Amino acid sequence: MTFIEVRGVATHIAVDGPPGAPAVLLIHSLGASLRIWDAQAERLSRGFRVVRFDLRGHGLSEVAAGRCTIEDLADDALAVLDACGIATAHIAGVSIGGMIAQALAARAPARTASLILCDTALALPPPEMWRTRAATVRAEGVAAIADATLARWVTPAFLASPRGRGLRTLLLRTHAEGYAAAAEALGLADLSRSTPELRVPTLVLVGEHDPSTPVAAAEALRDAIPGARLAVIPRAMHLPMVERPDEVNDALLDFLTPRDADLAAAGLRVRTEVLGAAHVARATAAITDLDRDFQAYITRAAWGGVWARPHLDRRTRSLVTVAMLAALGRDHELALHIRAMKNTGASLADLSELMLHVAVYAGVPAANAALRIARQIAEEAR
Repeated sequence: MTFIEVRGVATHIAVDGPPGAPAVLLIHSLGASLRIWDAQAERLSRGFRVVRFDLRGHGLSEVAAGRCTIEDLADDALAVLDACGIATAHIAGVSIGGMIAQALAARAPARTASLILCDTALALPPPEMWRTRAATVRAEGVAAIADATLARWVTPAFLASPRGRGLRTLLLRTHAEGYAAAAEALGLADLSRSTPELRVPTLVLVGEHDPSTPVAAAEALRDAIPGARLAVIPRAMHLPMVERPDEVNDALLDFLTPRDADLAAAGLRVRTEVLGAAHVARATAAITDLDRDFQAYITRAAWGGVWARPHLDRRTRSLVTVAMLAALGRDHELALHIRAMKNTGASLADLSELMLHVAVYAGVPAANAALRIARQIAEEAR
């Protein structure tokens, strides 16, 4: 377990995925915790740096003193990114988490690579309903609203399963004051003025049978944000990431994977992160009319079209590339990618193990030649 202090509150966080990879921040719903994103963190962390945190008074995070607003919770999220050393991230949130994501993007647009707004809205009136719910929870505990809440979260069949019963336990263990304070913040939130001003790529995702933020509300949210896309998850309710994780993962990866128009920019970014800014600057300065189209092609196709895909993490792609270059005897490119291992999370121990595979499947001479190059590079680094 990892805890950090966020604006005076001991906050539980989880960070998965390779350092230096594009970051994704996942924000959970009212009465839940970062664990509702487990399936997404597992899948996305193959190619992204995935950050999750428990909202104040939820999960394992400390209860904060006093009331709060959606903007306060957005500032908490920004502080989590700061603590993790992350300048920009794809921001995803469900329900109140989606409202926090909208507020974060409005407060820090330069730090928002994209938005993923799940089962949420611009506002969820009336505020009186949320004040009443908060008062009930303060007086009687979360158990007083548990059955009604769970009936909106997931289908009856899922709720009866072991995972559904675990979800009930997660809700019941939420601190009453943490729940009540967040409920009051949700009731007062109105993002109808700031969100339509956002100019970031946005995916609006909703469960087909969500009774809290139905498809019509998701369509209105999509229409409020220029260029936003909509994905409807079949046979799901308010928490599709819990009940239909594979479908949600597919929708997220489809949105986060660069499209043709973005491949050049994504390729340049990944190429720079892997090979280093100095190498890319030298290579760019050396471009001539003869190889200009070729350089653009490899940046777009190899780095943007393959290396930027999220399915394999960067360390794995690095090792696969080194193995193939060693097997093919492409010594110049091999040296380049062995040097780049320091940027991909691959180690010399990984390389040593990898060369045993090269020796078995591509021949001892190929592995021996590659190891000779690796030894030279290791000597240079000393």
